[in-house]
Amino acid sequence: MEIGAKLSAARKNAGFTQEALSEKLGVTPQAISTWERNENVPDTRNLIDLARILEISLDDLFSESDAPSWELRSPTFSPEHMYTYVKARAQAEKLNQTLAALPLMREKHSGQFREGIARVPYAVHPLTLACHALAMGLADDDIVAAALLHDVIEDTGTLPDELPVSSRVREAVCLVSYNTYQGDKKDIKPLYYANIRQNPLASLIKCIDRCNNLACMADGFTKKKMKTYVVETEKYVLPLLDVIKEVPAYNNAAWLLRYQIITMLETFKRLLYPHLWQLFLRHDRQ
Repeated sequence: MEIGAKLSAARKNAGFTQEALSEKLGVTPQAISTWERNENVPDTRNLIDLARILEISLDDLFSESDAPSWELRSPTFSPEHMYTYVKARAQAEKLNQTLAALPLMREKHSGQFREGIARVPYAVHPLTLACHALAMGLADDDIVAAALLHDVIEDTGTLPDELPVSSRVREAVCLVSYNTYQGDKKDIKPLYYANIRQNPLASLIKCIDRCNNLACMADGFTKKKMKTYVVETEKYVLPLLDVIKEVPAYNNAAWLLRYQIITMLETFKRLLYPHLWQLFLRHDRQ
């Protein structure tokens, strides 16, 4: 059922004529008529008022009425395969820090699971970051080791001095670890990202991390948290890509990450705010 038919049905169900509803909204009856004939779409303000007056949700207006035939599946990961792959690449490329970071990461994250419906071992997350870096051609010891250890300080209580890596990698891991800052996470967020921006390696790790978290968002985030995460990504994470692209060795990765992150952001925006997407489509066709 199209939005016009849904709007007409909701109006009649609420006991309004087109004239009575137009008076409530402060628009002409002709405007109501064009909406119900799908010749036009109400603007955002009118959509919100319509939902309130007719006691319906915006999702009711814009969601599909027929249920999908597909079934939901839990994500499938093989941490053992990923671990073996990263180890083999590290041996071939002589990435000594990575070879030291792998067993420490596995030990520290042992027994931990990712937030979500599926009980995915937490080690899958840093291993995914390492695989992502390698897939983008970043077979760099500092990058892969930092990717593997990026959550060890924050999530396992490990001290920075315990990390078997260089001071450069240790600094990047500290910068992306919220618990190395003083104060509430919400309050220190501007400082947290400002400090990361001063460090290209930390910026790169944070962007790869956010790319993976966005990809997994639908499995474990509430709708409210998804919206907050989209806003945070646009405000704080996207500017980090400008830092990354200034490093010649990271330039191609910056382009790929920008494409991946923005594609996911725009997909989630359209799913979270379908009325805005419908308005965009109508405006684009005019």
